Amino acid sequence: MADEIRARIEGLIRESKVMLFMKGTKQFPACGFSNAVVQILKKEGVPFGTFNILADPDVRQGLKEYSSWPTYPQLYVDG
Repeated sequence: MADEIRARIEGLIRESKVMLFMKGTKQFPACGFSNAVVQILKKEGVPFGTFNILADPDVRQGLKEYSSWPTYPQLYVDG
């Protein structure tokens, strides 16, 4: 993975205590799994940030390598 992408991903993870990388947005999730996570976090009153991985192929692919996990959504808490 390029250092530039790694730095960008780490910056995104640090933006919020709870960061959700998902398909779609908090207001308009683009898959059932992303929607389920959004609804759980909202129900629990957890403030969280989101990043739409469909809008950025570099982050989408890079995060798979960064986390060693191939699917989305991916939830990061305190980094």
